[in-house]
Amino acid sequence: MAHIALFIWLFSLLALVHTYVLYPFLLRFWARNKPLNPIRFAADDQELPFVSVLMSVYNEEKVMAEKMKSLLDLHYPADKLRLYIGSDCSSDNTHALIAEHISDRLHFVPFEQRRGKPPVINDLAAMAFARVPAGANHVLLLTDASVMLEPEALYRLVRHFKNPGIGVVDACMLSTGTRKEGISQSEERYIGGELQLKSAESRLWGKMIGPFGGCYAMRSDLFEPIPPNSLVDDFYLVFRALEKGAAAINDLDARCYEGATHKVRDEFRRKKRIAAGSFQNLQRFGHWVLPPTTTLGFAFLSHKVLRWLGGFFIILAWLSNAVLAYGNQIFRGLFVAFTLGLCLVPLLNWLLNKFNIHHFYLKSIAYFLAMNAALVAGFLNG
Repeated sequence: MAHIALFIWLFSLLALVHTYVLYPFLLRFWARNKPLNPIRFAADDQELPFVSVLMSVYNEEKVMAEKMKSLLDLHYPADKLRLYIGSDCSSDNTHALIAEHISDRLHFVPFEQRRGKPPVINDLAAMAFARVPAGANHVLLLTDASVMLEPEALYRLVRHFKNPGIGVVDACMLSTGTRKEGISQSEERYIGGELQLKSAESRLWGKMIGPFGGCYAMRSDLFEPIPPNSLVDDFYLVFRALEKGAAAINDLDARCYEGATHKVRDEFRRKKRIAAGSFQNLQRFGHWVLPPTTTLGFAFLSHKVLRWLGGFFIILAWLSNAVLAYGNQIFRGLFVAFTLGLCLVPLLNWLLNKFNIHHFYLKSIAYFLAMNAALVAGFLNG
C-alpha cells in the first residue's frame, strides 16, 4: 500500500512540475534564437488574401460600440475585408449598436432563436463562403466582442499566410485595467506565461496548442462546422487544423486587448465552463496522447492535458501524502504543511483582502488553487 501511495504521490507532483515548470523551461530553451515564420506578405502586397471576420455576439451592449470601432479601424484593404456578425438572440441594445454600421462590408444577422456560439459561427461561415469560396486566398478572422484589436493586428495575423504551411495564426492577448485588488494581476501573469509558451511552441514546431480564442485567423479551407454542443470551439478548430498537418503559430506583434477579470467567482465560473469544454476536447483528441509519441502528442499532453488534470493531481498528491504520513515523520510534516497550504492560503488571502492588504504571491497561490478547483468542477459538471 505504501509503495502504491508513494508512486501516486511522486507521479502527481512530477506531472504538475512538468506542465507548469519543466515543459515551459524546455520549450523556451529549445526555441531560443529560432525566428517566427519569415515568409510573409508585405503590407502593400497585392496578393494579400481576402478576409472574412466572423463574430457571434450575445447581449454585448457594454462593449459593442468600442468593438465596432475596433473592427472598422483595421488597417487592411477595404475591398478584401468583409464583416459577418450574428446575434444569438440578444435582448439588450446590441442590435441597434451594430445596425448603425451596416454597409456593403458588414453583414448582420439577428438570429431569433438562442442556440449558442457554434451554430452562429457555422452559419456565418456558410454566408462568407457563399460570397467567397473557401480556399488558400480566403482567411477567416474569428473574434469576440470583448476583444479590441490594434489597427495593425489583422495585417500582422494575415501576413503569415504567404507561407502555405501555416493554417492558424493567434493574436497576442493583453489585459487592460489590472489592479491590486482582486485576481487581475495573477491572471495577467498567467496569460503572460501562456503567451511565451505559445510563442515557443510556434517558433520551435509550428504547433501552438490552442489559441486564446478571442482573436485568431485561419485558412478558410481548414474550417469545418463546429459540433453544436462544443463549449471551447476555438480549441476544436485549431486542433483539427493541426491534425490535418497545418502549422499553428502565435504572433506577439498582433496585439489585442481584453478587460481584466477582478472577481475570483467570475473567473471561477468562466474557467469551469472552459474546463467542461476542455474535457470535451480531450475525449475527441485524447488518442494523440496514448502514447505521446509524436511532437503534437507530446505538446498536447505537456501543455494542456496535464493542466486540465491538475486539480486531480493536487487531490491525489494530498490523499497519497495522507497515507504515507502514517508511521513516517517526514511525510507527516509534509502532510501538515500541504493541508495548511490548501486551507490557510485562500483563507489568509481572503482576510487580508478584507483589510485592503494585497500580497501578490499569496494571491497568486490562492488563484492557482481556485482555478484548479474550477477544472475539477468543470469535469464533474460537464
